[in-house]
Amino acid sequence: MRVQNASRSRRVPASARFRSWVRAAAAGPADVTVRLVGAAEGRRLNLAYRGKDYATNVLTFAYAAGSGDIVICPSVVAREAAEQGKPLEQHYAHLTVHGVLHMRGYDHDSPADAMRMERAEIRILKRLGHPNPYLI
Repeated sequence: MRVQNASRSRRVPASARFRSWVRAAAAGPADVTVRLVGAAEGRRLNLAYRGKDYATNVLTFAYAAGSGDIVICPSVVAREAAEQGKPLEQHYAHLTVHGVLHMRGYDHDSPADAMRMERAEIRILKRLGHPNPYLI
C-alpha cells in the first residue's frame, strides 16, 4: 500500500492512517495506491473518467482483484468536512473506506446497492472507532 501526496495540502492524515483504513476495508491482501491530488488534477481525472467537469472528493480505479488506485482531493475533502461539521480525519477515513469498497465491487447505483454499501462503511468505520458518517 502506497500513499502519494501530489497535493499542496498540509492537512492530510499520515500515511499510516491511510494504511489502517485500507487494511480495515480490504477483504484480504490489497495492492492499493492512495493518491492525494490538487483540484486541477482531480477535475481532469473526473472529467476524463466520469464525464463530470469538477474536482470530486474520491475516485476509485479498480484493476485486478484486490488492486487499484484511490484518488482523493484534499481541498474538496476539507470543504465537505467543514460544510458537514465533521472532523477532517473522520471524513478522510470514510472516503478511503468508500474507495476501497468500490474496489471490492460495491457501488451505489441503486437504492439497494447504496444501502448495502453504506452498511458496510458504517460497520468498518465503527471498528475503526469512527461514528456513522451518515448521522453527522
